[in-house]
Amino acid sequence: MKLTWLGHSSFKLEESTGTTIVTDPYHSHIGYGMPDVKADIVTMSHAHDDHNNLECVSGDPAVLNKAGAYEIGGVHILANNTYHDEKKGVLRGENLVFKYRMDGVDLCHMGDIGEECNAFLVETLMPVNVLMIPVGGTYTIDAAQAKEYVDRIMPDIVIPMHYKTKDCDMDIDKLNEFLDLFDDENIIHAQSETVEFDRADFDGEETKMLVLEKLSK
Repeated sequence: MKLTWLGHSSFKLEESTGTTIVTDPYHSHIGYGMPDVKADIVTMSHAHDDHNNLECVSGDPAVLNKAGAYEIGGVHILANNTYHDEKKGVLRGENLVFKYRMDGVDLCHMGDIGEECNAFLVETLMPVNVLMIPVGGTYTIDAAQAKEYVDRIMPDIVIPMHYKTKDCDMDIDKLNEFLDLFDDENIIHAQSETVEFDRADFDGEETKMLVLEKLSK
């Protein structure tokens, strides 16, 4: 399967059969524009403007914005209710965490999760090969809290998201706050916005941080 970072918390996930998912498309108020994309499915973790720009996604996609189990185009998707903040949604409401199985690879998108790591959620999500997790704090978990999720979920690959880039206007932390918590030998800078994964790539022995670079505008 192929994964492309579209910026912020948005990714394009493509199965070899052609089924395409776009996660959390964003509006340009974050500081840069969301590219026009086509998809069969859009998963939306919550309805805030930096995650709900459905208009930029063509192809008449199915929109998944409620908890449940789905199968669309041969892709199995599980959406779990969580909270956007540490006060059980009082501050910012609820958040959906999505898990996808594509070409035998288990991927998890944490949306704007804000609640502290807990055993019930971790057990619900495992196993995970590729974990997409917010690390910028302020509106989500911060770097230290994200590391706790990583340590508990034990994915093969971690792709950080929802952090301050050079073009981002949001009041969130930069990526180095998160990367500084890990050994340099476990950090991979892809110098690309697109990577491909195969089930055979994962041995379950260690977790690598994979930093993608958004090239398109």
